[in-house]
Order: sequence, then C-alpha cells, then structure tokens
Amino acid sequence: MPSELTLLQQRHSVPAPQLGEPAPDEATLRALLQAAIRVPDHGKLVPFRLIRLQGEAKLRFGEKLVALSLARQPDISDAKLDKDRRRYLFAPLVIVVVACLDTQAKVPVIEQQLSAGCVAHNLLLGAYALGFGAQWLTGWAAYDRDVAAILGLADNEQVIGFVHIGTPQVDVADRDRPALDDLLSTWKA
Repeated sequence: MPSELTLLQQRHSVPAPQLGEPAPDEATLRALLQAAIRVPDHGKLVPFRLIRLQGEAKLRFGEKLVALSLARQPDISDAKLDKDRRRYLFAPLVIVVVACLDTQAKVPVIEQQLSAGCVAHNLLLGAYALGFGAQWLTGWAAYDRDVAAILGLADNEQVIGFVHIGTPQVDVADRDRPALDDLLSTWKA
C-alpha cells in the first residue's frame, strides 16, 4: 500500500462516549475547519456552514431536546430523556455540519448535500490526521425541523450531521470492512 494512503486506510470512528478532553485548541480547530471546507462544490455555491457546540452550550442543547421530547411525548421514559440530555456531552466539541440548499441553482440539491457531506467526512479525516478521534452522528435531531429552529437554521437548511471530536479515552478496534472485490465491477458495453 502506498504510504500516501495510510491515513485513509487507517481512519476509523471513535464512538462519541469514548471521546474526552482535550479537544483541538482554537488554532488547531481553525486549521481543521479550513481544511474541512475544501470540498467539491459545483457552481461555487458554498452549500454548507458549521455550528460549534462546546462547553455549556452542549448541555443547553441537550436540555432543549429533552424539553422538545417531553412536549411531544409526555409519557416518554426517563431513559430516553437522559439519552437526549447526555448525547452531546461526551466529546468536548461537536461541529454541526449544515447544508444550505439553493433550489434555484443549476446544481442539483443532492450535489449540494453531498458537498456538505464531504465537509463532515473531511472533519473525520482531519481529526484523525491530527491525532484526535471523531464520530459523525445524526439521530432524530438531525432530521427534525423543530431542532433545526433551535439551531437557528433557515428553511433551506438541514443538518447533515453532528461531528463529535475529542481525544480517544480508550483504544478502539477498527470494524470489519467490506471486501473491495464484492463492491467493484467493470462496466462493459
């Protein structure tokens, strides 16, 4: 394997509950974010933006999710509420990757979503390259319009994912990966 591909061959997610301090310092984070936004972007639309959840803001965000869940399901279990409350507390930093979709553009919406998805993936790769761990999560909050409003998203925006970043607190074994030969075919006319 060429050494230039080692990073891609070794990168794996670290579950958010296994991420702790430290997070990247401000200078390192800015460098990571600058690298993460270097993605394919047909039409130069910049169809993405980032929201940082850090410190007490993560707790307040979790509490807002709990309030939303309680308003919708007054009989919801304490365990589910606790999961929503704590979901964003493990990793010291969560970057919300948001797709900003222009439905009037020549570039199809799916390409704009994929561009934003590339930002999330670059965050995973960059965090790993810097010696941090990361996990890209969604869950119900990523697809909920009331949560979008809590985050201040416009009607044309959607959460692509919550990228949890921190320092792995335990060694995490890589998962089994699919065999390339099971995925690759050659098209013949």
